[in-house]
Amino acid sequence: SCFRLLCSLLIPALFLSGILCVCLVVLLWGIRLWIQQRKKQLTSAGKDGKRPLLVAFFHPYCNAGGGGERVLWCAIRTLQKKYRNVTCVVYTGDRDVTGEEIVEGAFRRFNIKLIHPVKFVFLEKRYLVEASLYPHFTLLGQSLGSVFLGWEALLKCVPDIYIDSMGYAFTLPLFKYLGGCRVGCYIHYPTISTDMLSVIRNQDTRFNNAAFITNSLLFSKFKLVYYYFFAFMYGLVGSCSDVIMVNSSWTLNHILSLWRAGACTSVVYPPCDVQTFLDIPLEEEKSTIEYSIVSVSQFRPEKDHPLQIRAFAKLLKEKRLGQQPSLKLILIGGCRNQQDEERVNNLKHLCEELGVSNNVMFRINVPFEELKRHLAEATIGLHTMWNEHFGIGVVECMAAGTVILAHNSGGPKLDIVVPYEGHITGFLAENEDNYAETMAYILSLSPEKRLEIRENARRSVHRFSDQHFEETFLLSVEPLFK
Repeated sequence: SCFRLLCSLLIPALFLSGILCVCLVVLLWGIRLWIQQRKKQLTSAGKDGKRPLLVAFFHPYCNAGGGGERVLWCAIRTLQKKYRNVTCVVYTGDRDVTGEEIVEGAFRRFNIKLIHPVKFVFLEKRYLVEASLYPHFTLLGQSLGSVFLGWEALLKCVPDIYIDSMGYAFTLPLFKYLGGCRVGCYIHYPTISTDMLSVIRNQDTRFNNAAFITNSLLFSKFKLVYYYFFAFMYGLVGSCSDVIMVNSSWTLNHILSLWRAGACTSVVYPPCDVQTFLDIPLEEEKSTIEYSIVSVSQFRPEKDHPLQIRAFAKLLKEKRLGQQPSLKLILIGGCRNQQDEERVNNLKHLCEELGVSNNVMFRINVPFEELKRHLAEATIGLHTMWNEHFGIGVVECMAAGTVILAHNSGGPKLDIVVPYEGHITGFLAENEDNYAETMAYILSLSPEKRLEIRENARRSVHRFSDQHFEETFLLSVEPLFK
């Protein structure tokens, strides 16, 4: 009787589930057909009668001025050089500027001049991907938000080829299965990584793992289950990509373990404007009256600017014991929004607390020429992000001729600050004491020894040039154009 009762409940449930699945498939197929019809209405033939191939880049913060934006503009310029019948589209949420101002900003900041005009699709719902909107379950909130933002983008313009260039992997199935597009992505940083899982597992306190969670076994276990679920979903959506490009060996290792799509995954180092920095004459230091230490990175929490200031304060404290040349720390970076500006104010307060305000200088959203000047004059290039996915700022410092001191993890450790032809190219450190000691050691070297390290570093950065990026990028995206 029990078995009969189970069957009487199970069979209708299975039947109902089957009907719902069929309805869902029919609904999705209907949406896809409607979107394809919409695509025909929205696109018109070019001068030669042929409809141009629409290649769309999903980059909601395309006017931010960071390394990710440099990749975007170089990628667009590369496609414009190679393919004649291609129109590049950028989905952006930067509604406070015009398309012309965005393109002009790309030229001013990165020295990148596009060959043909770009079509901008301005999105209204960018706030849905802002981390501040989701104080809890941020990863999940932002990812679901990106789906809604992606849907808005798809309705406004249906491309032939879709490339997510900002790490919103949850938009990929939307464009592939509903938009009928060939899809690719360029990953700067995995949304979730096996390192993040280990941070939760080991109950470490970091900027993205609050103390109240690390202090509670129950909260830590719950967060770990949530992260594993999210990692599974992230792998699922990412694996539907036709082409996957990653920016470093570190990112490659994480994406291979999460997405398991090795056949279509390749490393494409981001384009660094090394030639412009290599044009700075490399001379032996003349002045020993003042040494400057320069940091180049956006004012975001993961960049760990407080570590730079604390290590610098420690260095100053030790240096004051003897009559040494004066030291100056210059923090150069971009501010994207109000949170970034608040972060800069907090850093200024930290300088006051440590009594180093007179020795620390903040330069925000500086023009390219000023960035070059600061790097040309600097002795040390400083970078402190833990598990930096790549590190364009690190490459720029090396190309400009500073002695680099970066974090002993991620891209700098695996790809950039590595021996070149058996010679040292820079230094790595992990904590406040390490950084202070290594800065003191670099400053204690003779100008001749520093020059030797700077020359080695310069020779090693050619593999991160615009030209190398263009070659590897075109090779990787080729399957999307077949």
